[in-house]
Amino acid sequence: MKKVLNALFREVVQEADTNPAFRARIETALGLDDKKKPEVKAGDAGSPHPKRPSNRRPPAVLDPVHLARQGEDLLRSELAKLDIEQLRDVVADYGMDTGKLVLKWRDPERIIERIVEVARGRAQKGSAFRDQAPSDETADRPDRDDGSQTKS
Repeated sequence: MKKVLNALFREVVQEADTNPAFRARIETALGLDDKKKPEVKAGDAGSPHPKRPSNRRPPAVLDPVHLARQGEDLLRSELAKLDIEQLRDVVADYGMDTGKLVLKWRDPERIIERIVEVARGRAQKGSAFRDQAPSDETADRPDRDDGSQTKS
């Protein structure tokens, strides 16, 4: 337990040393900010309107999961209309590159395959619980005295 707490406090101290907004929040939480008010610049993590990082990609021009729910053919046809940078925007905006490899690919077809694969998986997620009629097994069970079905 001692090692874990030491590691935690080391991380907090390091973050407070490198991040003025975090340091200000810690000082406020500990009641140490009465002496001085720290300056929080626009774009700091604690400011109400943080500055968007300059290396961030533009938002995607389409929603691949929504299109996948309407059909894979529609998704593929809409993706085929996009250039490689727009495809990369879709991948980045929808978090489809957990291994940080897809954005390096140069073949649009390969990127489209990845988008279709992930979008199809997300579109079908939870479908086992949607729009299901009672199975024949539960319909054939006799009712109990309290009106509910018996368990097999």
